[in-house]
Amino acid sequence: MEDKEFKPYIPAEKITPEFTVTSIVIGVLLAVIFGAANAYLGLRVGMTVSASIPAAVISMGVLRVILRKNSILESNMVQTIGSAGESLAAGAIFTMPALFLWANEGKAEAPNLIEISLIALCGGILGVLFMVPLRNALIVKEHGVLPYPEGTACAEVLLAGEEGGSNAKTVFIGMGAAALFKFLVDGLKLIPGVIVAPIKSFKTAFTAEVYPALIGVGYICGIKIASYMFAGALIGWFVLIPAIVTFGGSTVMYPATDTIAELYAKNGPDAIWSSYIRYIGAGAVAAGGIISLIKSMPLILSTFRDAVKGLKVGSKSANERTGLDLDIRVVLGGILIFTLAIWLIPAIPVSFTGALLIVVFGFFFATVSSRMVGLVGSSNNPVSGMAIATLLLSTLVLKLTGDTGTGGMIGSIAIGSVICIVAAMAGDTSQDLKTGYILGATPKKQQMGELLGALVSAFTIGGVLLLLNSAWEFGSTELSAPQATLMKMITEGVMDGNLPWSLIIIGVFTAIVIEILGIPVLPVAIGLYLPLELSSTIMIGGIIRWFVNKKSSDKEKKNEAGSGILFCSGLIAGEGLVGIILAILAVVGVSGNLDLSGTVNTGLTGSIALMIIMIACVAIAALPKRKNSK
Repeated sequence: MEDKEFKPYIPAEKITPEFTVTSIVIGVLLAVIFGAANAYLGLRVGMTVSASIPAAVISMGVLRVILRKNSILESNMVQTIGSAGESLAAGAIFTMPALFLWANEGKAEAPNLIEISLIALCGGILGVLFMVPLRNALIVKEHGVLPYPEGTACAEVLLAGEEGGSNAKTVFIGMGAAALFKFLVDGLKLIPGVIVAPIKSFKTAFTAEVYPALIGVGYICGIKIASYMFAGALIGWFVLIPAIVTFGGSTVMYPATDTIAELYAKNGPDAIWSSYIRYIGAGAVAAGGIISLIKSMPLILSTFRDAVKGLKVGSKSANERTGLDLDIRVVLGGILIFTLAIWLIPAIPVSFTGALLIVVFGFFFATVSSRMVGLVGSSNNPVSGMAIATLLLSTLVLKLTGDTGTGGMIGSIAIGSVICIVAAMAGDTSQDLKTGYILGATPKKQQMGELLGALVSAFTIGGVLLLLNSAWEFGSTELSAPQATLMKMITEGVMDGNLPWSLIIIGVFTAIVIEILGIPVLPVAIGLYLPLELSSTIMIGGIIRWFVNKKSSDKEKKNEAGSGILFCSGLIAGEGLVGIILAILAVVGVSGNLDLSGTVNTGLTGSIALMIIMIACVAIAALPKRKNSK
């Protein structure tokens, strides 16, 4: 029901700078930066973080402090464009690296920049366009009902205008600190990236990475999510691996060709994880995604029904500045053009059947995603479950229509990529429109900003994926690409059944047991699927967040844009950017000249580095919050 008493911060009759050259330039830069950084992070750990609040803080700092401009709607436009990069990257990295994995195996040609960018562009543009006609139904009429947590928090940050400069410094300090550590660890190699403590009597090892971004992820996610991931890692490394080594002995178990004892002797617990545990984890992640989708199904169906009903009723304020959307003829024409482009452009490996699936699934999941993030926030939006459901059905349909083999699998991944990006972009667009609704932004201009952000980010993500694969290859230790590897395995399993199904089924029932216990499945499953060193460092970040919260007042605990969140957002962005720079150096053959690993690269330096990062996080996060100036 529409909140008739609601008045935006900037009244509809007041015109202020919004879609300006300044906001476009800064927004595009942030879209590129946060898109590249989140792509790198997601390919490492299978998770991304929201860029809206950091982008809002940086825009406030640049516009107010450096450029001496005072327009809250310009700052809102910057974060609208900037956050589009993060959302499109999240949708792309969960699926599209599967195409590179097949190329690395020699099953297909590697995708080129045009192919990747066009797939990403179609998904990004369709995600925004599908959301436009839903704005009145979900943002306006449901104001006061759907909280849109990130969108509301971002509006609060922007309303606290005079804090923008000081808070922007916190983000930049985090970026600088993480950039320095990343360069020391992976550039100069003066510090080992992983701390390893072997436990030979128990046939396993405890490991932790020293990278700041992982601590940042744990801090932002909080102690609960971090502990769930860590619990999954403990199941894998301190239950399953010791059990397999202890009872396996001379057994040769598919998919490995050596005995379990030989595997362990060659490469320790890592060999057991790569041969067996990751398949169990894949089964758990797939089951967790489907379980979350099934649990959400009543809400999904009611959401879709209510949103469609809402389209029939116009808004009384549709002629006001704050009620203007993109022309519906432009929206429908754009949907038609991009749907035809998906079918007809040779660089996009999708058939007519696949294009129809994209339209049906795309609008459905855009509607679902837009309302789901309004209820539970972007972090709990089951995008991976939607992608899994899409891949299962699309692969089956393509197989039944005779589109089999590698060509069919590539087509299925392309369909899944577009849908995944559509869902991610629709969720981001709805959060940004909620922020704009509270502030009094012009929806039409915000939608134009989202389209611009999608356009720029689509071509950025293509270059980033090609660069990272050339430097390290997806599926490697540096870039495990966990979500994309899972999507590849699911597609192959449906198409030709070459998976170790016994291990995957173990993972499925592990997920079912976790669900019966009332514990969130996906974070535990992701922890089981990923190497221990990732989850243990994320857990450290979660512990720091818990410690800081224990020492903070109730008022400070509610501050979602506090110093700790901003500093950790900077850690993630800084490490991601240096990761991209190091990838460039690796591709051009310069990285070897920087290697100083023969000097002081020891476990002690790694431990000291980890302690320094932890102390810095605690110190920054514990800083007292400045009072808001309204």
